[in-house]
Formats: sequence, C-alpha cells, structure tokens
Amino acid sequence: MDISSDGRVVKGVNFVDLIDAGDPVEAAKEYNRMGADEIVFLDIAATHEGRKNIVDVIERTAEEAFIPVTVGGGLRSVEDIRTVLNAGADKVSLNSAAVRDKSLIGAAADKFGSQCVVVAIDTKRIDGAFHVVVNGGRIDTGLDALTWALEAERLGAGEILLTSMDADGTKNGFDIEITKIISEAVHIPVIASGGCGKLEDFSEVFQKTEASAALVASLFHFGILTVPQVKEYLRAEKIPVREENSLLI
Repeated sequence: MDISSDGRVVKGVNFVDLIDAGDPVEAAKEYNRMGADEIVFLDIAATHEGRKNIVDVIERTAEEAFIPVTVGGGLRSVEDIRTVLNAGADKVSLNSAAVRDKSLIGAAADKFGSQCVVVAIDTKRIDGAFHVVVNGGRIDTGLDALTWALEAERLGAGEILLTSMDADGTKNGFDIEITKIISEAVHIPVIASGGCGKLEDFSEVFQKTEASAALVASLFHFGILTVPQVKEYLRAEKIPVREENSLLI
C-alpha cells in the first residue's frame, strides 16, 4: 500500500495522479481478514520530502492485524530500520537509500538478517533499456535494473520488490519482460509489482516468470477483486498459492 504524507492509502498511474484509497490500518485489517499473505507499506513521499517513515501507522497495524508487514520509504540508516522493526514491521524495503549507499544493504542484513531486508527496484524503460529510477520515479539513475538486482543480492538482500513504473496503475498486466529477466537471474524471491488488472494477469506472471509473489493495489483497494477470488482462480489454474506464490498488498 502506498502511503501519502498525511497517512492515507493512495494509488495512481505511473507513480502520479494519486487518489485516496482509505485508511491504511482499516485496510490492513480487512486484507488480513480476507487472507492476504503480506502487507507492504510504502511511504512514497518520505524520500522526496525528506521525512521519516510513518511509524504510527506501523504500530497501529501491528496491534490490529496479524499479518507480516514490510515497510519502506525514508529509511536511510540502520537506526531508521531498527525503529520500524521495533514498531512492528517484519521486513524493511530499501530503495533510494540503498542505491545511494550500497553498504546499507549489508549493514542491515548483518544486524537483522537477510530475511528481513527487501531491496525495492523501481524500473522504467528508457532508450530501450530498463533503468533504475529513485525518489518515487523522479530521478533516472542510469543504472541497469538487472545489474542492480544482482548486486543487491550479492550485498545481502533477501528479496527483491520489482515495480515497473511503466505498468504501474495501468491495469494492463505485469511487465513480464523485466520480471522474467530478473527473476530468472537472481536466486532470491522476486515480488512482481505494477500493472495487474485482471485475474489472468496473476496466472501469466506466475506461469511466464519465476516471480515468487505478486503485489497488487488498485484491484483490491477499490473492490474490483478480492483476495479469496484470486486464490480460488489460481488454484483452479493449478498454480499453488501461499506455499510457493504469495499475494501481497
């Protein structure tokens, strides 16, 4: 779930034109009830605005929903990471800060274990290549997405959250090309994110790539689909869920 500066769930298209999608704690409680496998809170304005993460949202969610929570946005140091883990997060997602200071990945893995260190990679097609973008997609680093994924794994990341900025919010399906490239190259779980618009998009990403999980926002936030519907569909398609393929929100 993308969290705005005022602590609300928001969703947009290609990282812009954000609209309100409700209270994050109430949403987390409902997704927990429906059987989502994990919740991901991304404070999307934290790095750009230079703020710390919204610790209050994490604490209230930990009290109300018994579901693994990953938190990202504005985490720049081991102490920042310690703060959100102490607030109730199970994992942290490092994006812009990890690009700027690669040592943060290893430092976090050494302190807290690789299993709780997720490196989030936002990627965008630029001149025919997949570049890493940071600061909510505002800055093109020029860094190749596959190169960065492999380095993040080497440095100690336990998972990669791969978001296609081109597909984000479009409901045209996950970016199969880059998801396939990265999920087949690394040996850690890859979470596909951005673009899911219908049931068939779920089966496609699990059948055509090595993604271990799919992160979905709009479809669930606005009631187009429910978590039980998606899991029932995947089982009917002979795609295992929970044990091998998870649904994240």
